[in-house]
Amino acid sequence: MCDVCLMNSVKSKMLSRRQFFQGAATSGAALTVTGTAPPAMAAGHGTVTDMTHTLHPGFPTYFGEPQFEIETLATFADSGFNNQRIMVVEHTGTHIDAPLHFSEDGMGVDELPVESLFAPLCVVDIAARAAEDADTRVTPDDLTAWIAANGEIPDNACVAMHSGWASKVDTDEFRNFDGEAQHYPGFHPEAATMLMEETGAASIAVDTLSLDHGISADFATHYAWLPSGRFGIECLANLDQMPAAGATLVIGAPKHRGGTGGPARIFAMV
Repeated sequence: MCDVCLMNSVKSKMLSRRQFFQGAATSGAALTVTGTAPPAMAAGHGTVTDMTHTLHPGFPTYFGEPQFEIETLATFADSGFNNQRIMVVEHTGTHIDAPLHFSEDGMGVDELPVESLFAPLCVVDIAARAAEDADTRVTPDDLTAWIAANGEIPDNACVAMHSGWASKVDTDEFRNFDGEAQHYPGFHPEAATMLMEETGAASIAVDTLSLDHGISADFATHYAWLPSGRFGIECLANLDQMPAAGATLVIGAPKHRGGTGGPARIFAMV
């Protein structure tokens, strides 16, 4: 096939797809960030909420250096299609920490059991405390209070810290670096130990840059949780829209061989 014929064919197909999606949006088939669930939604869930921050080159990172780059390879005007190359450090944006991230031979992100990626969501709200103390952490007392109010933590649950930090994501306050250390909440290692010993939780999640609080110098929570074969989620969005219990988290984990983690598309059904 000649180059001109190929380009015309691509353009024709692109236009057909565009018309399809425009029609779908007009008919209300497309979902917004939080929208009415489609008929195929699991019984008992009525809405779906995006829990993922939009990744971009300026997204804040643990070490403060950019970890996401995007390069244009082809444009529709010149080539009849759009194509881009992305370069990203695994632990950037809303992402997963696989067991391999903090262990010598733990599971890579591609080895996570698929059933662990559908998780009852338990939201531990420490936002009021975090507003007064950026270095606060989720403690065993917080978990005990959650259980007293909501019942036992379900097997395979994702226990998530809601600190209110997601609202700071596009500001310097998200990393909150004072020149010597970062300051934001995380999980106390004793809370991680309690979850491992007393519940069947499979993952923990935070709305900050790290499972450990920002001033941690030893990553004690990472070292307690990840080598146990469980995984973590960092930079989760929209936890303020979630109930303490009753939502189901769906984790679109990346699947590159031997990955220590990676950006993930995550949403919750309520």
